Amino acid sequence: MSESQVAIQPAVQQFLDRHHGLWIEGRQAASDSEKRLNVYNPATGEVIASTADASVDDVDRAVMSGWRAFVARSWAGKLPAERERILLRFADLVEQHSEELAQLETLEQGKSINISRLFEVGCTLNWMRYTAGLTTKIAGKTLDLSIPLPQGARYQAWTRKEPVGVVAGIVPWNFPLMIGMWKVMPALAAGCSIVIKPSETTPLTMLRVAELASEAGIPDGVFNVVTGSGAVCGAALTSHPHIAKVSFTGSTATGKQIARAAADTLTGVTLELGGKNPAIVLKDADPAWVIEGLMTGSFLNQGQVCAASSRIYIEAPLFDTLVSGFEQAVKSLSVGPGMSPEAFINPLVSRAHCDKVQTFLDEAQSRHAELIVGNRGPEGKGYYVSPTLVVNPDAALRLTREEVFGPVVNLVRVADGEEALQLANDTEYGLTASVWTQNISKALEYTDRLQAGTVWVNSHTLIDANLPFGGMKQSGTGRDFGPDWLDGWCETKSVCVRY
Repeated sequence: MSESQVAIQPAVQQFLDRHHGLWIEGRQAASDSEKRLNVYNPATGEVIASTADASVDDVDRAVMSGWRAFVARSWAGKLPAERERILLRFADLVEQHSEELAQLETLEQGKSINISRLFEVGCTLNWMRYTAGLTTKIAGKTLDLSIPLPQGARYQAWTRKEPVGVVAGIVPWNFPLMIGMWKVMPALAAGCSIVIKPSETTPLTMLRVAELASEAGIPDGVFNVVTGSGAVCGAALTSHPHIAKVSFTGSTATGKQIARAAADTLTGVTLELGGKNPAIVLKDADPAWVIEGLMTGSFLNQGQVCAASSRIYIEAPLFDTLVSGFEQAVKSLSVGPGMSPEAFINPLVSRAHCDKVQTFLDEAQSRHAELIVGNRGPEGKGYYVSPTLVVNPDAALRLTREEVFGPVVNLVRVADGEEALQLANDTEYGLTASVWTQNISKALEYTDRLQAGTVWVNSHTLIDANLPFGGMKQSGTGRDFGPDWLDGWCETKSVCVRY
């Protein structure tokens, strides 16, 4: 190990060395299947752990565990203040184990230890405590009715919010802990039970977090984790008749499959899907702000961020200046293992994903696209793709329209803002967008006209627990976060009393 790399904590190594099963009924449970799934360190390609490859019967056990806990009201029946107290204790335990969790994230996902500490754990704690506070804010409404019959009768009516039941949370591999907790926390705050299926590529942190949840006092069966493939484990979970809601983050193609399966049982879904997110840079924008903001907004976590900007449309008068600035910035990025704090660009999550991203670049090179390529990763090991700028790519290239999900960004010259708006909206996606200008009137006009669930002005890829987040078009349905977040995890019941 290089001297510049962070030393692995003994607790982390001990966890990696364990024989990992499933998490059902508040304890580790053996799988019915003898199959195992290897977990790889993206920086080396070496196997660092293995987990169970859950069967359909395993999924049924986990769901029924959640169902029994829900029917028994072991969690939903607690006073809201008691649930809040336990969830805050849960957050405290995550904070106490923050370095352990950050290292697990980096070792299994590949991202910088700095990002794991700041985002995966630090931001997760903010979301956990914010959501815990919503537990005591669940409220219905009293309503006046105009029912005229029978003559002289009077009515009192109100609504109440009740937990939907057992929730399935399907978690992607790019931010396993943070996005996992975006599903766990609202479910628990609302009084639901949940079954989490992490990505088979990055399952470790959710298994560790489940142990902390039990230690915090969350009753057995309320929080379950099944590890396995999407084709078997994920499909069985999302189609299970006792699942009342599916919360999925991942690709648009898989989201459509889940929506079709959910339609058969009228199961509720929240889908946060893909994006091909534009940034519009007007000629009066501050170049320093643009480069600083979009280098982070585009290359954070190697571009493996659903909200990342991958299409930057620049008005002609500023184009050459920004291309030069971006080139200098990209070529200054250090590339190396995530456990090296000095490295900004780290390996991609897997060999398969690395090869997929490379195919986009190979096609661009074969068609003589202008590429500005940054530093290479260590030779001979790891899943590295150099940070790359594609200047004025041909519209026929796949990387102009498809989500690459890697450290690849298009820089496109436009005549004016109108052309930029047309190109920005010319996509099947609608997750995020940004506008860069010093003209507030223009900024507000563009926020109205951009077809995206979130639009930033003079920033990109900034999210907050109090700001609703979700997509338009084929980027998803429903919203996460914000003061009304728990509405999506509750049913509304109407009560009418004659007196």
